[in-house]
Amino acid sequence: MGRTVEQEQSLSVRDNRTGKTYTIPITDNSVSATAFKAISAPRVKNEREENETDKGLRVQDKGFLNTAVIRSEITYIDGEAGAYLLIYGSLPSAAQFDVFQKEVMHHSVVHADAAPFFRSFRYDAHPMAIVTSALAYLGSYYSEANPSLQGQTLFTKGDENSLAIMDKQIYRLIGKATTLAAMAYRVRQGRDFVTPPTGLSYTGSFLYQMDHLGEDDYRPNPVLEKALDTLFLLHADHELNASATTVLQTGSSLVDPYSAIAAGCASLYGPLHGGANEAVIRMLISIGKPENVPAFIEAVKKREKVLSGFGHRVYKTSDPRSFIVRKTADEVFKITGKDELLETAMALHEAAMKDEYFIKRKLAPNVDFCGLIYRAMGFPLDFFPVLFAVPRVVGWLAHWRQMMLQDGGVKIWRPRQLYVGASKRDYVPVGERVAVEGLRKTPTAVEHSGISKRKALASFKGKAEAKL
Repeated sequence: MGRTVEQEQSLSVRDNRTGKTYTIPITDNSVSATAFKAISAPRVKNEREENETDKGLRVQDKGFLNTAVIRSEITYIDGEAGAYLLIYGSLPSAAQFDVFQKEVMHHSVVHADAAPFFRSFRYDAHPMAIVTSALAYLGSYYSEANPSLQGQTLFTKGDENSLAIMDKQIYRLIGKATTLAAMAYRVRQGRDFVTPPTGLSYTGSFLYQMDHLGEDDYRPNPVLEKALDTLFLLHADHELNASATTVLQTGSSLVDPYSAIAAGCASLYGPLHGGANEAVIRMLISIGKPENVPAFIEAVKKREKVLSGFGHRVYKTSDPRSFIVRKTADEVFKITGKDELLETAMALHEAAMKDEYFIKRKLAPNVDFCGLIYRAMGFPLDFFPVLFAVPRVVGWLAHWRQMMLQDGGVKIWRPRQLYVGASKRDYVPVGERVAVEGLRKTPTAVEHSGISKRKALASFKGKAEAKL
């Protein structure tokens, strides 16, 4: 007797603990994690209560290595090809593009109160810290965009009014992303802020706001403008990476989009994500000349050094974006001159691609080598993550919008854990407790100096007596 279609598109799981067999449907080559909750068993002798064995099986996936958390129509990465982003699901008509472009550029201007906010940061504050804070700050101006104030269904209804409010926030965030980034840049330069110009492209306006010092009819170099536009397109989205997932995790509480995007920016700040292209340049600087590459390669193999700019969680061959980056780099170098680290980068690339150690581990070059372009264009190292964050705002918003409008509404993301800590413990009075020793088991004492040290030695009314 032949099998039915339902039987073919399912998973048969036999629980050897109980002898029961369960049939779990396979949809789009995936199984529902909650289906495994039906697979329960009695606890065995001396088994931990915290395992919750009688409440069903849990699926463990540290780092989301093989867990799909949402159905998406935005970006597909197969590890061998590229990626694309369409906020509204299709390419726009001429009229649709005109509306979108005009609205984004119209909403690029920020409130005058933003100036003292930016000036409140120290001159040496990291620009990513400034931009992350500014994105969250931005939400305080738009109460109409806050579901906490306007109702939980503000963005999830999907009716004409709801979509109009959603689109307005999208225009604002994309339009103001370059303005906030440019203001963070100007803080570091000690310069006045520049009002977004009219008549320039998105990246042209960005360069203008960073560099204009009052010259008449100032226009950024078209090659640099085009290069930045290309890199922005490449960085706009990359499926459910760490920052996009952070936006969705945060957005699942139905917080306003400004807070969700700020959370994504904070995630992007990390050296394993958006900070990687900055790490590449720092690595190349540490290597120095091409003749130092062999020694560096050997140090990486011994795990004495960290290799940045190679390997990717998804791509198992060369990141396809890296080929476009290389072409863009050639165009930029024609007018800026080659970066002095280019030869070192190419020597490192060639050595790694021929070395069996890297071939086995599929550590091919990835897109983070675009830092060489940013460096040639004169951007400081710590501004590289900002140049990643600005275009990625578009991708984050696309995923956020899709989640708000998904069938069945939005459910707050609440992953499970496997609790492996201590079971129930009796309370012990502080005087009877025995200290638990160990590097990770005890707080580290801070060695104070300066005013803190002198205060500790001083006497004054109300000073707490030392207690053992």
